[in-house]
Amino acid sequence: MKQNLFSPITESMYYILLSLSEPLHGYGIIKKVEEMSQGRLKLAPGTLYGALTNLENNKLIISVGVDPENIRRKLYKITDSGVDLIQIEIKRLEELLRNGKKVYYD
Repeated sequence: MKQNLFSPITESMYYILLSLSEPLHGYGIIKKVEEMSQGRLKLAPGTLYGALTNLENNKLIISVGVDPENIRRKLYKITDSGVDLIQIEIKRLEELLRNGKKVYYD
């Protein structure tokens, strides 16, 4: 599975992929990630657009047009491969959490 080549991914990439379950433009992604992380993670535009380029080049997201309210804003959405990668990451993170709890809480 090609997605295993990308795992583990950075926290920023993880949240970017999560935010793209619906089409969003860059600024929308920045706001959604900030909201999901309760303000803890704030993506800088350079970080975001570098990640979007990488994710798009690796077919983990696709461009799905432009924002009808501002045609300069490109819209992105996660692909099936991107969803597969998120599912791999969730399983990996669950394992980390499970093992951490065994060591420090049991």
